[in-house]
Amino acid sequence: MNKSINDRLEILYNKEDAKKAKVAIDDLVKLYKKRYSSTSYNMTQKDLILITYADQFYDEYSTPSILVLEKFLDSYLHNIINCVHLLPFYPYSSDDGFSVIDYKAVAKNVGEWRDIERLSTKFRLMFDGVINHISKHSNWFKEFLAQNDEYEDFFVEVDKNQDLSKVVRPRTLPLLHPFKFADNHEGYIWTTFSQDQVDLNYKNYRVLIDVLDVLLFYIQKGAKLLRLDAIAFLWKEIGTNSIHLPQTHEVIQLMRDVLHQVAPEVIIITETNVPHDENISYFGNGNDEAQMVYNFALPPLIAHSILVGDATVMQKWAKELTLPSDKVCFFNFTASHDGCGMRPVSELLSNKEIDNLVKSVEKRGGYVSYRSLENGEKSPYELNASYIDIVSDPNEDLEIRVKKMILSQAVVLAMPGVAGIYIHSIIGSSSDRDSVKKSGVYRSINREKLNIETLSKELNTPNSLRGMIFDKYRVLLNLRRKYQAFNPYSSFEILDIHPSLFVIKRNSHGDDNNILAIHNFSNMPIVFKLPSFIRDNSFDLINNQIIDSREFKIGAYGIIWIKQNKTKDDL
Repeated sequence: MNKSINDRLEILYNKEDAKKAKVAIDDLVKLYKKRYSSTSYNMTQKDLILITYADQFYDEYSTPSILVLEKFLDSYLHNIINCVHLLPFYPYSSDDGFSVIDYKAVAKNVGEWRDIERLSTKFRLMFDGVINHISKHSNWFKEFLAQNDEYEDFFVEVDKNQDLSKVVRPRTLPLLHPFKFADNHEGYIWTTFSQDQVDLNYKNYRVLIDVLDVLLFYIQKGAKLLRLDAIAFLWKEIGTNSIHLPQTHEVIQLMRDVLHQVAPEVIIITETNVPHDENISYFGNGNDEAQMVYNFALPPLIAHSILVGDATVMQKWAKELTLPSDKVCFFNFTASHDGCGMRPVSELLSNKEIDNLVKSVEKRGGYVSYRSLENGEKSPYELNASYIDIVSDPNEDLEIRVKKMILSQAVVLAMPGVAGIYIHSIIGSSSDRDSVKKSGVYRSINREKLNIETLSKELNTPNSLRGMIFDKYRVLLNLRRKYQAFNPYSSFEILDIHPSLFVIKRNSHGDDNNILAIHNFSNMPIVFKLPSFIRDNSFDLINNQIIDSREFKIGAYGIIWIKQNKTKDDL
């Protein structure tokens, strides 16, 4: 039996507060239904999501950055990319946008809401709901410290002597930070990520209502997908690990129920950089929670497979991938504004294999961020480097670097689910160590902001790293868009062919439309024999040629996507 919104509220709050929350929610739904016209939408293989900052590019004329980004998208990715994840474009105080000062404003250097809304007419947009925490410089927190009654208990004040050793920590920074209130008393406030990112207190139903208002506002402004940032830490309970608590899942499910009353087509995606089994719990029962979940294990597994020339671990993991319903799917990616998370593979890779990956990244000029364990020890939390510098050595031959990078991205595009493409991956960016020196923040290494004129020259320079990656990447994206076998919800099979080969069979309607995607993780050519279900004269989509033999070689770090028989659709 499905729970009602009221049922969920009564699980989270006492009866009186649940009743007040229900009235407030009904008012919000009524208000935003007047402001928003719902439209149906079904995701297909054409849904490819570019992950980028709104101020990713700048020009010499100080043009609002969202307009520069729009020009880049129109010039280079028109009819290739149809979805754009705009990383937080709100006024912020730190963490490149993830310490939000004002949820309902657009940062001045980015542009105005009308610019965001116009972009939403060209692309399906994903907005960030940074709703676990907010900047200490926000009005919400200032009013809390001023002891304004309306903001009482908006944040989590804790006795500094309280035993919080069980709390899961994503950082080595203190969990509590002291702040002075209007009456001059010093209170210790829960700060999961940093002193500037103060956690909201969802035990106060008014916090939930204000956050729902923000999310509905985003939908009104053009968001078709909502990414719930760091959502696993949302509910806090002293004496527990305060991660993945039942109340957290209940809040997400309630959010979905409320948002879908206004916009049933909106997709909720959860960002939970945790071990795989914990991560997929955010699918709920397949019909009541996130419709997409970040496939966090994929980036480090691909990196490991390239480093050792063996895809066995990734094969085993992929074979066991399951979904609770045909209404949900994975969000596959290799890179984002964050580093390459290591927690998701803590139970998939051995300590020796993790250490090998860590040392490899450090040797190539990257960094490693750590988290604190309950016993006081530190554990690798994420690798900080551009993804091309994680999967290849900057001193390697240029063509080998390109092959390794394109191989990593091809796996993402062939996997079941929706593909997320980080801007610095598609334009072939190397690690930006200078930014780390300036900021002192490891994550700055993969967040470089670029002059659009300089970038354009590099993309249009034949045989340059950027140009080669960008051109080859767009070929893969166009192929992904064209074939229904790559539909996010289509079935798949992982084939055991060779330890160094990652082979995925993507199924469509009729054998002629199935695609066999073969990826060689070895630095040597491998002889591949076509499985019996592939008939003679199959077609190599990437190299655009008939395969006239049952046995052939796949080059080092090579990719072949095979379709049965060439048709007019392949032209």
